[in-house]
Amino acid sequence: MKKYASLLLLALLLNGCDDGDLTVDSVDFENITPQTCDQTTNTLIYKLKPQEALLLQLPPGSIINDPTLDGAPVIYNIETGGNGTYRYLYRAYDGAVATANICNLIPPKTPNVTQEWLAIAGVIEIATKQVEETDQTTGSSKVTGYVHSINLKNVTFLKPGDVKQVMPEIAFGDLKTTVNPVVVNFIDEDANYCDTNKKIYNDNGVSSLTIENLDPSLIKNETTPVGTQRTSLINLNNTMNKVYYRAYAGTLPPKTSEDYFCLEKTPSTPPVSDSWYGKDGEANVSGIIQVTTTVDVSGKVFRHRVVLVNAVLRKGNSSFKLGNSFLLGTAITTL
Repeated sequence: MKKYASLLLLALLLNGCDDGDLTVDSVDFENITPQTCDQTTNTLIYKLKPQEALLLQLPPGSIINDPTLDGAPVIYNIETGGNGTYRYLYRAYDGAVATANICNLIPPKTPNVTQEWLAIAGVIEIATKQVEETDQTTGSSKVTGYVHSINLKNVTFLKPGDVKQVMPEIAFGDLKTTVNPVVVNFIDEDANYCDTNKKIYNDNGVSSLTIENLDPSLIKNETTPVGTQRTSLINLNNTMNKVYYRAYAGTLPPKTSEDYFCLEKTPSTPPVSDSWYGKDGEANVSGIIQVTTTVDVSGKVFRHRVVLVNAVLRKGNSSFKLGNSFLLGTAITTL
């Protein structure tokens, strides 16, 4: 009897051992955070478990650093057959899998893929929100990154043995990307005013903030009473007070009598590398331009202090706040 019992135990042990291959019937990566091989292109996004990987391959530029509107995610289709530019697949391995197995140009020889599920149809939806930090003292904010919530719908997997399995919805997870925040800062408080094309601006050599087609009521050779300002709104009547922040791929020329910004046609060099525009102002709320004017003892030199109140700069659906009260600078005019 003991002999038969020993043989039965040995048989059970042998059947319970394998060569390390992993065979699965379902896929669950719900609590795994997505990662990317290269945050510049985000062409391969993946989720890893000890012997499993979930892979989402996209063309460059598919992950867009700009918020989507509510209910309007970016949508991509997995091409029929699963061999197009948008690919989604699951793999199981015969050993521990790591980032090097996924991202290296020449992948390691081991572990080996023991099972693969290839998505041959389905929809990829990406909803994006910006991540920002706010300075509680100044009220200014800066965009530091984006969170891309990736979901897949009506995915058809082709499994080993030509078996097809449809999954109505898969929450792939949140991919976080980081960006260098825009910081608008001018050490010199002296702004400049172009009388010929009604423009006021300040720059720091590599970036500038301008108000173009300025409301003519703002700059006058008249002092403002103490405690009062001349006011107008950003993008007044959709024609005046156009506010632009621009960063340049190069250094701006020094301020001279033939000023870069006051030319009828702005030079193309250095080229603009980044551009944001002012959100429409709202009376007594936001996007307010305030100008306070004083005069020197000669009565001929006027100093116009320009402040933007609760101004917001935008690019696409991204936005950040300049602050509760942002000093553009002080421009000088003379009689």
